[in-house]
Amino acid sequence: MGWMKDETGLDKCAANYVALSPLSHLARAADVFAHHTAVVYGDHHRVTYAQYHARCTQLASALADMGVTSGDVVATLLPNTPAQAEAHFGVPACGAVLNTINTRLDVDTVAYIFDHGGASVVLADSQFVALAEAAAARMEGSGPKIIEVPDAPAGFPATGRHPVYEDVLAAADASFQWHMPQDEWESLALNYTSGTTGRPKGVVYHHRGAYLMTMGTVISWRMVLHPVFMQIVPLFHCNGWNHTWMMPLIGGTLVCCRDITAAAIFNAIADEGVTHFGGAPIVLNMMVNASDDERREFSHKVEVFTAGAPPAPATLGKIEALGFNVTHVYGLTETYGHVTECIWREADWAGLDKKELASVKSRQGVAFPMMEHITVMDDAMAQVPRNATTQGEIMIRGNAVMKGYLKNPEATKEAFAGGYFHSGDLAIQHSDGYIQIADRAKDIIISGGENISSVEVESTLMGHDAVMLAAVVAKPDEKWGEVPCAFVELKPGAVVDEATLIAFTRETLAGFKAPKKVVFQELPKTSTGKIQKFELRKLAATL
Repeated sequence: MGWMKDETGLDKCAANYVALSPLSHLARAADVFAHHTAVVYGDHHRVTYAQYHARCTQLASALADMGVTSGDVVATLLPNTPAQAEAHFGVPACGAVLNTINTRLDVDTVAYIFDHGGASVVLADSQFVALAEAAAARMEGSGPKIIEVPDAPAGFPATGRHPVYEDVLAAADASFQWHMPQDEWESLALNYTSGTTGRPKGVVYHHRGAYLMTMGTVISWRMVLHPVFMQIVPLFHCNGWNHTWMMPLIGGTLVCCRDITAAAIFNAIADEGVTHFGGAPIVLNMMVNASDDERREFSHKVEVFTAGAPPAPATLGKIEALGFNVTHVYGLTETYGHVTECIWREADWAGLDKKELASVKSRQGVAFPMMEHITVMDDAMAQVPRNATTQGEIMIRGNAVMKGYLKNPEATKEAFAGGYFHSGDLAIQHSDGYIQIADRAKDIIISGGENISSVEVESTLMGHDAVMLAAVVAKPDEKWGEVPCAFVELKPGAVVDEATLIAFTRETLAGFKAPKKVVFQELPKTSTGKIQKFELRKLAATL
């Protein structure tokens, strides 16, 4: 009894303990899957895993030769092209921290990120070289060194003002030894939040979290060897939910997608045999509403992870009829991307009709396997009743939670109060533990003391055949304080008036929840397809 109290000689050593890192996936794949296709981009780029590893090695070598050392930050201003995928391995392989920057940000914000993150080098697509130059010019110092990544087939040849990526790789050492982390808590990546209410915050990822995210995703997505994955989620958004780091683990083929269109997605499914992709609900909506000349026939089932605003049940129902199996996931920049999933419950849901089926599949679900605990709590951090009615805040604990906010200990402490990450998302919880988002706390509409979920009103509007997209925000009102105001983007050629849509929502919603005004316009969106409600709130205040 108690013999295990004496653990003399049972120490960690090089043979039995290795720091977890997603970099190990590519190092292994270069040997195990050496001749398997690793990365595809259009009809002009197709490399094997051996070649992929060599290119990432040359990038790491080139950065080291430029003076980049462990802990330095290397930024990118790149779309989903091979260079962006290579940066995910090549930058940390020289010990640096990868900072992928949203290419749609304004000059001032990019300059802030350069300065706050301390980037020493930036890889910039020729389309965004001017943005990088302008941002660097606003800094007090010289700003990061620019390596230009031209994409001539896409219409963006080199400007001639900076060293060119392929030349930089060609001059580098293909035998460079990768700098693997000695501690899995070492920083791997730096991602900035959207910053819609002030300066964006720098979210720091560690190697352990990204490694476990890749492992958990394989399980949750029911993946086997050699999937063909299309990178639709921007790699500057939570590092593409860590999917590019995951592909070498299972010898997958990464299909890069620069411009996200229905035609590009259908073509890749038909021509490359794409089996998996992730995307915001707006991508699903785009597929559902694609014209006949954009669509292609395919015979296999395509697995899709969707995250962001909860997809309307009507959209889910329509896209599955096209040959897609959608799994709803949920997460934030602070959680490396998705950390909950709507696992299919065969015994409970098999007999549901299409409308009920789409409704249950739009739930955010339960924790991914690499997470410790995700639940819904009240203001006192007590578990809310699992009655599908009581609202609380989604609280998250687990391995795929950020280290914290760079240079912002106060915000970090606040985010982690009570031993959980506070998501800021309001939700209910069902009796089976499944979480369902009610709204972002800031998006709840309080009308005459009653809480109205913008998500509920949006889902109702999306059920109308004429509606392409809908966003609902609070409009100031003298009598009620706030009332729902709907902004609607119609399908091409569709015609419907305000009164008809309001009457349509009243068929299923309580009268006080129905929008009091409907505005028809194209909705402002972020690069990841999220609707910019803060812009709509400003507009609603003027109506």
